[in-house]
Amino acid sequence: MMVLTLALVAAVLQPPGTPRPSIPILTTVPAMKTIDKGDHSNMDDAKQVAVKTEAAWKQLWQQHSPDRPRPAVDFTKEMVVGVFLGSRPTAGYSLEIVSAIEANGTLVVRYREAPPPRGTMTAQVITSPYHLVTVSLFPGDVKFEKVQP
Repeated sequence: MMVLTLALVAAVLQPPGTPRPSIPILTTVPAMKTIDKGDHSNMDDAKQVAVKTEAAWKQLWQQHSPDRPRPAVDFTKEMVVGVFLGSRPTAGYSLEIVSAIEANGTLVVRYREAPPPRGTMTAQVITSPYHLVTVSLFPGDVKFEKVQP
């Protein structure tokens, strides 16, 4: 805390004309809502997606879960972002999209994945964890960042 205070004071007391370091402007994108999450997707490979059209949503859903009804999304107001871990050798893997934040014109989607806790017994079944959420429609680029559990 002391270091942060000293850095702030030093920045304010800089002589006029001294260039200041750029600080990214962060804005939380409101209304992140889970529309599908689970351990069994038809996606065998790891993948991160940003879906902005109904046609792309239909195609993704056909790959992900063709036997279930596709959740309705109003693509005039929102978009779908998702993370698929791909095939895993056992149960117990977890995945969660934790935030979607605009930073300098890019939507940064942060997600957390974790293996089963060490030493725990898990079902010996192939799983493929995923998480799909809707966020407000964002016209710019989308970047995915894995955060530590």
